[in-house]
Amino acid sequence: MTDYQALLQTIRALQPTNLGYIELLQEEVKRNQDRPPERHKEEDAEDVCRSASASKPSCGQAHQLTVPHYVPRGLAVPLSLGGEPVSPELAVNLRKILFGNVFHVFNYEWKKSFFKFREPYSVLSYALEAERGGARAVQMVVQANMLKYLLFSRKTDSDCYSLQSLEEVDEKEQEQALAAALAGIMWSAGDEEAATVALVTSECCSTPLLDYKPDNFTEKLQLFHFVKREDTQKFIYDHIQCFKEEGSHGVILFLYGLILSRTIDRLKKDLDKTTTHLLQQSLGNFVCRQALLNLLLTGRANPNVFNGTLLYDENGDRLEHPLHGVLARSDVGYLHWSREQVQQGKLPVVGSMLKTPKLPIWLCSINDTYSVIFSPHRSLLSDWKMEHLFHLYFYNGQSAQTSTAMLTIDTHSHHWEVEKGDVQGDPEKRFPSVEMTIRTKWEGAAIDWNGTVPFF
Repeated sequence: MTDYQALLQTIRALQPTNLGYIELLQEEVKRNQDRPPERHKEEDAEDVCRSASASKPSCGQAHQLTVPHYVPRGLAVPLSLGGEPVSPELAVNLRKILFGNVFHVFNYEWKKSFFKFREPYSVLSYALEAERGGARAVQMVVQANMLKYLLFSRKTDSDCYSLQSLEEVDEKEQEQALAAALAGIMWSAGDEEAATVALVTSECCSTPLLDYKPDNFTEKLQLFHFVKREDTQKFIYDHIQCFKEEGSHGVILFLYGLILSRTIDRLKKDLDKTTTHLLQQSLGNFVCRQALLNLLLTGRANPNVFNGTLLYDENGDRLEHPLHGVLARSDVGYLHWSREQVQQGKLPVVGSMLKTPKLPIWLCSINDTYSVIFSPHRSLLSDWKMEHLFHLYFYNGQSAQTSTAMLTIDTHSHHWEVEKGDVQGDPEKRFPSVEMTIRTKWEGAAIDWNGTVPFF
């Protein structure tokens, strides 16, 4: 019996005990301590495509085991659906534009991420429940675009939307909102001319090239190309389970579709010398670079948050390589605040293109975590009188948040100022990070949480 068959037997034996992923990993590592490392072959088992491939380490490296993480057969599309298989060359380019090489693969935190809804007809029925890992940024941008659909795009009998309307979303409307959000982001990345949706099949579509580390997922991609936005949205809606079901790898599939909609060639033109790929390692996980956030928000993977293209340095000397910023306003905006960067004097200044979007919805990067703030009133960005006193709603995507926080923003009668003499106590309590983020847009605003304890 091969080592891989032994691995399958181990997993089958352990499954009834309801052991978690970490326990399964620990058990299998114990079994493999005395085994020499070798490359495992892909096998089929119980109608599910599983794999346990591991590269042979160099001398002195410890053996690393890849525990199978598979897509359930019910979430894999048949080859008869059409489309075209991913080519070995495209699989390599996808890996390089994401990680900068062909040896890194998505880790377990990314593989388990999908677009999970809150309960329909609840106070958070409009919302996605986001992960804490690197995929959270992607999920929260999609959340912002779902709000765009639910507040400003969907067809109803009423022309006026409120927070109450977001508490009356049923399961069908949740799926429609997700399909509209995913299709809209991909369509924008395709310069509003084309989009590509990536789904996964149960069989490998391409044979990996030499020195490419297969992940037994990318090699199974089937690509579907569209030249009409409504066709893209309908196709995603018809296969919405491939993005919203547990085990679907839904966030990764969307990310592949986004990259393919933009195309590798256009992505390389978007980037500059500061950024060559879209993900970076941080604290053992892969997190989104600013270029990927901008691609999600604006359709272009420009790596900086300032407006336009920077041709000269701070001394007025012409740069050898121009730096690429944001070229146009997008529907969803972006605000950024980091206590650590403020203390180091390195907080980047977000330009007006991102800070003042077309719709009153913002993705917020707050101390390297992601959330959204929004208003149901489109006129907030067009009528200066509205900005004197208004409400913003805050949602951070975490399961611990059980209702939408309402913040009252006063920019006119009570100007907020830092009390320089107050240097005692918890900085987060004295200067809540959400408030500081909002003040990057509305400087000096007084902010009332209306009885809610500040959080982010």
